[in-house]
Amino acid sequence: MKSGTCVVEVVRGETVESIHRVHIAVAEAGKGLVLSAGNPAHHSFVRSAIKMFQVLPFVESGGVDNFGFTAAELAVCTASHGGEPFHVAAVHSMLEKAQLKEDALACGAHAPMHPPSAEALRDAGVPPSRIHNNCSGKHAGMLAFTSQHGWVTKGYHRAAHPAQQRILSTVARWMQVEASDIEQAVDGCGLPTFALPLDAVAEGCARFAAAVDDDKPAPSQIFNAMNAHPEMVAGTDRLDSDLMRAVPGRLFSKVGAEGFYAAAIPKRRLGLALKVEDGSNRASEPALLAALRVMDVISQREFEALSRYALPFIHNTRGEIVGQIRTRLSF
Repeated sequence: MKSGTCVVEVVRGETVESIHRVHIAVAEAGKGLVLSAGNPAHHSFVRSAIKMFQVLPFVESGGVDNFGFTAAELAVCTASHGGEPFHVAAVHSMLEKAQLKEDALACGAHAPMHPPSAEALRDAGVPPSRIHNNCSGKHAGMLAFTSQHGWVTKGYHRAAHPAQQRILSTVARWMQVEASDIEQAVDGCGLPTFALPLDAVAEGCARFAAAVDDDKPAPSQIFNAMNAHPEMVAGTDRLDSDLMRAVPGRLFSKVGAEGFYAAAIPKRRLGLALKVEDGSNRASEPALLAALRVMDVISQREFEALSRYALPFIHNTRGEIVGQIRTRLSF
């Protein structure tokens, strides 16, 4: 197993002003850890980076077909979306198909993450609602899952609810960690989030990648939905959407809060998990793209096409370029 280091440097002028240390684990299905940088066993909360595993029980139980969800609607179940009109419409549609109202969503309201959509709401004098929450698609999918099984929808977001217990057991199975050993806390949207070793997440993503490569129904359905509708997974001017659009069918990537990232590459049966030690989101995107480039998952041309995320410039209030963020990675 090759190991190395990863730091993301914030350069102003010619001087390194700040440094973010990054931990990366890369696993291959059936082989375990194959590459690492920093501490591959780093233990932290995965936040939103494993939403594809959280929707897996719903898909495995036939919920997508049962409710007639489209591939775009399934994709938004995995999303940390921008609250753009097409995201909101998809979540509305899912709730209607499950015969549920918006007030059933347990996530709190916040303005759309997509600035023009947030501005449009302000201009219209419309306050943001729960459906604009970046996790509303995940919540809608969980509500449908709860309804499908005849469970009480009230409290579906609590760790003790049968829906969350099923999700916990699914995460434990794919990460090959005992459910009782997984520390839980409350995520930003009110759902449980899981603290896991980085290498366990990488291996879980590698198993997911292998399942897609082997045409296993539920993982393939999720992966294909995310790749067919990358705009649903994040949105306009967001890395996850732009990356999957740039390399269709090659991978999925999913951001999590506090500098966490997960990715899977089916044809190579690889999984990747990444954590910026200080939780900085400005470092996670350059680090992810640097890792994918070093692994030759994306070409140099594709890396350069995504340079706004891979090597972002720093601007001052005059709009002048005064620095840049760059990654130094060795495996």
